[in-house]
Amino acid sequence: MSELASILQSQLLWLAVTLVVFDMAERISRRSKRHPLCHPVLLSVPVLIGILLATDTPYPVYLSGTGFLGFLLGPAVVGLAVPIWHQRALIRRLALPITLSLLGGSITAIVSAVGILSLFGAPQEILASIAPRASTTPVAMAMADQLGGIPALAAVIVLIAGVSGGVTVTPLFNAMGITDYRARGFAVGVSSHGFGAARAFQVDPTAGAFASLGMALNALATASLLSILALLL
Repeated sequence: MSELASILQSQLLWLAVTLVVFDMAERISRRSKRHPLCHPVLLSVPVLIGILLATDTPYPVYLSGTGFLGFLLGPAVVGLAVPIWHQRALIRRLALPITLSLLGGSITAIVSAVGILSLFGAPQEILASIAPRASTTPVAMAMADQLGGIPALAAVIVLIAGVSGGVTVTPLFNAMGITDYRARGFAVGVSSHGFGAARAFQVDPTAGAFASLGMALNALATASLLSILALLL
């Protein structure tokens, strides 16, 4: 093995590359005053893919070096409970509209995705992979596997749903004249999970708290609805 090939196999190299690329993307996002098209994830993912292709680095090698970042995702998600706790009194008062919005959003996300692909004759495993698209990645992969879908495809679909939601949510809500940050945050959390929540925190703390709530509740609702559907089919 040549010296260059040995370096490219280094786990610390890919961890460092990922952190540097994301830091650069974050700087660009701040300089753009958090423009939706300059979302750090949207900028850093294509760059990292390009680096992997240019160096002919297999994805398992990259994954082995960045697994620690995946581990940190769990505590980060748990940390989202803090802003939810700070808004607990307001959330308690809005329990009914939150519940109705959650059911409407979760059912719409499942039915619209599966319905559109069904019209184009998509096979069963594709439908099972896209059904949990609005939930978080771990839930979507588990549900896709349970329904006979492809977990890796489900993860990609969840990523696309999150990034597209994070990019379009602010101009869309502004165009629709929706100014209530509670409604804006909850809607993007239900439809675009963690990416939407991250974007909501950039706009307003209250929107971020309700986006975190929407993300968590929708993961539970999607898993419950699809489990019931799997039992009925």
